[in-house]
Amino acid sequence: MHKKNFIEPAVVSLALLLISGILWITDADRFMTSLVPRDHIIAAALPECNRAWPVGNLFPWNMLYKFAPVPAVLLGVSALLILLIGFFKTQLSSWRKKALFILLLLALGPGLVINVVLKGHLGRPRPRQIVEFGGTYEFTQCWQPGTGGSNSSFPSGHAAIAFFLMAPWFIFRDKKPRYAEAFLISGLLFGTLVGIARILQGGHFVSDILWAGGLLYLLGNLLGLALGVYKGGPTDHCNHSNK
Repeated sequence: MHKKNFIEPAVVSLALLLISGILWITDADRFMTSLVPRDHIIAAALPECNRAWPVGNLFPWNMLYKFAPVPAVLLGVSALLILLIGFFKTQLSSWRKKALFILLLLALGPGLVINVVLKGHLGRPRPRQIVEFGGTYEFTQCWQPGTGGSNSSFPSGHAAIAFFLMAPWFIFRDKKPRYAEAFLISGLLFGTLVGIARILQGGHFVSDILWAGGLLYLLGNLLGLALGVYKGGPTDHCNHSNK
């Protein structure tokens, strides 16, 4: 196993911890949330239930929130079909392990780890729930247990399911780096945009979005190596371009 398999996730983990430390020390989570526009003129044109965080309920942010799960659902359904058909069609048999990877990452990442274990038990209040923004709960930092109950702010479930668009990156990174990079960039961009939408809606802090993407990457890296979906190490771009 190439040393890059350990260096890459280690660097990502250290970056996550460093940025989280900066957000914690500077109280940047609350500060950046305080910058979200809450214009009363915009609010007056919206239904009463959406007036507290009006910008996030306008186009395109409301559509990003609504359609965040769509790419992940399409990937999941495609993977399930490939997995099942692969038992009968020899042309798809080599894709069964890759399809299984997509399904397991979907179940373990946005499913079990992020939405059930962390969101269900850490209890971090959402921005709209804390005292500073009209709520009743005290602010807590990322990874700090709070009293916000289940379905809490940390990490962001919607951002995680949007970041899942990067999942094929792990499948293609060894042999089709250009495809891999396209999925990686698309997933990071889509996850970031959905994350911004959730911040504008008062649903999440910046650190919630950061860790949603980071955890999905780390889980994908671990699962991909465990299943042998990719071997890691340096990629021979010249070799693959001729295949």
